[in-house]
Amino acid sequence: MTVDLYSASVCPFAHRTRLTLMEKEIDFQLTEIDLNNKPDWFSDVSPYGKVPVIKHGNYRIWESAIINEYLDEAFPHPPLMPKTPGERALAKIWIDFANTKFVPVFYKMLLEQDVAKQEKWKRQFLEHLHFMEQEGIGQLSENGNYWLGNTLSLVDLTFYPWFERLCVLEHYRNVSLPEDCQFLQQWWHNLSQRASVQSIQNPSQFYIAEYEKYANNTVAGVTAQEMRNN
Repeated sequence: MTVDLYSASVCPFAHRTRLTLMEKEIDFQLTEIDLNNKPDWFSDVSPYGKVPVIKHGNYRIWESAIINEYLDEAFPHPPLMPKTPGERALAKIWIDFANTKFVPVFYKMLLEQDVAKQEKWKRQFLEHLHFMEQEGIGQLSENGNYWLGNTLSLVDLTFYPWFERLCVLEHYRNVSLPEDCQFLQQWWHNLSQRASVQSIQNPSQFYIAEYEKYANNTVAGVTAQEMRNN
C-alpha cells in the first residue's frame, strides 16, 4: 500500500520524513505544497496547515516525529530505532531534544531582529551544539558513523535537515558549527554521503533565498508564528 506524502522542499520537518521514507525504501506518492500559496483543499489534509502529512490506508498522520515513528513501526525493515527499551529511550531523548531545544533556538535566533537578543540565542544555540557533542554523539556513537553507532537511526534523520540549513545561520547570523565539535563534524560528513541525502539535497543558495523572510522576520508561515509565540 503506497504512502501519500504531502511535503515542501524548503521545510526541514518534511525533509525528515522524506529521508525516512527513502531510507526504508517505502513506495510513496509525493505531493509538493507551496507553503506561500497553499491550495484550498490542503486544510482538509493538514489540520495544522503544515507539512509533512501522510496518508496510509485509513490513517492520516501529521507531525514529523510521530510520522517517522509510525513509518518505522508500520514498515519494520530496516529498523530505524534500537531494539532494547533502554536504547530506544535514549534515542527518544535526543529526538525530543531536537524538537524542544535545538530546533526552536534555530528559529528564534533567525527571527530575532534585536542584536542583543540575537547574541543570547547564539550563545544558547552553541551551548546546545556542545551539549550534543559531549553528552550525545560523543558518548553514544562509540566512534561509529552515526549518532547511535554504526547503524543509521531516526535520531540522525531528526537532526540532519537543520545541519543542511546551517548555511542560513552562517549567512544571516554569522553562526556555524564550531571546529571543536569534531564528532558532529564527522557525523555531518557521513550523513551527507548517503544516497538518500544527496538525492534531495538543495544548494546553500536555495536555503539562503528561501529563509530571507525568516531573517528579517516578515515570514507569515505557521511554524514562524509558533516560534514567535513560544
